[in-house]
Amino acid sequence: MKKIENKIMLITYSDSMGDNLKDLKYVLENLIGDAVGGVHLLPFFPSSGDRGFAPLNYREVDPAFGDWDDIKALTKNYYFMADYMINHISAKSEYYQDFLKNKDNSVYKDLFIRYKDFWEGGEPTEEQVDLIYKRKPRAPYVMANFADGTSEKVWCTFDEEQIDINCNSDTGKKFIQDNLEFLTAQGVSIVRLDAFAYATKRADTSCFFVEPDVWELLYRADDVLKPQGVTLLPEIHEHYTMQQKIESKDFYVYDFALPMLLLNALYYGQSQYLKHWLTICPRKQFTTLDTHDGIGVVDVKDLLPDDEIKKTQEDIYKFGANVKKIYSSSAYNNLDIYQVNCTYYSALGNHDKDYLIARAVQFFAPGIPQVYYVGMLAGQNDLELLEKTKVGRDINRHYYSVDEIKTEIERPVVDSLLSLMRFRNNCDAFNGEFVLAPSEDDSIHIIREHNGGRAELCVNFKEKTLKINCTENGIAKEVMSF
Repeated sequence: MKKIENKIMLITYSDSMGDNLKDLKYVLENLIGDAVGGVHLLPFFPSSGDRGFAPLNYREVDPAFGDWDDIKALTKNYYFMADYMINHISAKSEYYQDFLKNKDNSVYKDLFIRYKDFWEGGEPTEEQVDLIYKRKPRAPYVMANFADGTSEKVWCTFDEEQIDINCNSDTGKKFIQDNLEFLTAQGVSIVRLDAFAYATKRADTSCFFVEPDVWELLYRADDVLKPQGVTLLPEIHEHYTMQQKIESKDFYVYDFALPMLLLNALYYGQSQYLKHWLTICPRKQFTTLDTHDGIGVVDVKDLLPDDEIKKTQEDIYKFGANVKKIYSSSAYNNLDIYQVNCTYYSALGNHDKDYLIARAVQFFAPGIPQVYYVGMLAGQNDLELLEKTKVGRDINRHYYSVDEIKTEIERPVVDSLLSLMRFRNNCDAFNGEFVLAPSEDDSIHIIREHNGGRAELCVNFKEKTLKINCTENGIAKEVMSF
């Protein structure tokens, strides 16, 4: 197992850069090289939905991708992050199917959240439903239809293929511990707790990031992982103060605010909101511009004024390339109001300079950068895949063949981005201090320093100019400018 390094982490699916894990390893070693130091491999387990996020179990690698030897081959060369969907398991899993077959005689009867046990009287009141932070316009449940002909409601936050786990039951606690212990034995460096904030539920609350329950769950998971040297990364899309709270407990967090703040800066030639965030943002974090989901909107509440949020969100459809509101609607099986479905390159109108500026700021920001595979290849919106599946998020989930990747890395924008990634990975200055130097409201000036080395970024968002210099071993050089 490789420990976390301050090097760029690639986010990818097992079958998005070639057909399988062996292809992915070939691409990384022969085409990408030291531009990537870590890999977040999105769920690679057998799954019944949501592109892997409805896992049947955590003991197998989906044979369509490869096997555990393929996973371990990656963990030898890259610090490696795997997902654990702490909130839910597949409706097709042996656990839920046993529950449907045997009901109260099932060994898993307490693994799921049964409405009859959770709510006083078996059903929530209208007031209690209104309190819930939910993804559906009704109480979050699905009907469990048992083999004996009876039915009852069980908690279901997301898709009907994703049945929520009762994390507080003895069965749920053992389930989490067993699965986390298994993952740590596979060479995983980081476990990402997907949908973490939804896993804490209590009547008469929002059932989202419920305190102190959320800390009890987080420390319980950490107690399993920490002795093995494995790091925990809870995934939450919400108000930035939640990320600050988590970091205050000395856990890594995500910076999901940066994507919208950078779009705002580049769209309108202003940097005051971006610079404020860089001043107060967590330092123990992973930064993002793009992920397998959309561009988060809820994450910048109170970091951008409400009118700036609305303007920036609306102008993605104005300035972006081939992106329409309908792609984030029920017509494309996507009612998530908290994000916009679009590649980050297309959100910037497929403009190379704008895109390289955004990446440069990300790489100079506090934290370890993550780059989604479509973003690494400066991918445009995949309208063909979107229309084929009618799934809004597929606009940013293109399947690249190995030959296609060989072509893409010859594009000037991708070649420049990979060079910038290599610089970020190999320049020691990024292991030290972050300094936000004074600059005008249309510009940003960042300095990174360590052991006498120095990297410096100057950007003018209005003029769309960039300059990166570095000094190492007393030798100054220009890294990139336009």
